[in-house]
Amino acid sequence: MGVFEYIGVLISVIMGLGITHLATGAGKLIQHRREVRFYLPHMLWTANILIHILLIWWGMFSWSGHETWQAYEYLFITLYAIVLFFLSSMLYPWDMLRDIDVRQHFFENRFWFFGTLLVAWSIDIVATLIKADAGLRPVPQGYLQFIGIEMLIPLIGIGTRKYWVHILLPLVFLALAIALVIFSPQANISG
Repeated sequence: MGVFEYIGVLISVIMGLGITHLATGAGKLIQHRREVRFYLPHMLWTANILIHILLIWWGMFSWSGHETWQAYEYLFITLYAIVLFFLSSMLYPWDMLRDIDVRQHFFENRFWFFGTLLVAWSIDIVATLIKADAGLRPVPQGYLQFIGIEMLIPLIGIGTRKYWVHILLPLVFLALAIALVIFSPQANISG
């Protein structure tokens, strides 16, 4: 087993726990649908964070060409996985009540959720630059515009409680993720 595979196991476990938390939370909402007060932006963010974790995990493969690992690199990408797990844990409480008001829960945690999303994108910038500098993967075409808009999303989310804005933010987030995957040749992995 190489160094990347060894590190990849830990990263996969952490990200898998984030996915599990999202799936478990969504499953509980469905099971208790008669008592739950749903909130559409919350459901959109659940789908987005699931897709986000999957895409970041996919992008982690570009580290596989890295031969000489430093402790700070290992700690850095492990921190990235932990931040993504923390992001998913902000959407669903661990001890979810049957009659949860999802909108209230979302707004009680919105500073933490959007703040963590801002941290995740900040880490992504550094990771993208490190991979480009190490020759592992060039900076994707349009990344600067993409990341600029993605960094605005959590700032706007923190700053407003308007329903239509909170509907629009996850839709823009999703559209950007889809565009990056479709239009960026670096989003594809060849083995």
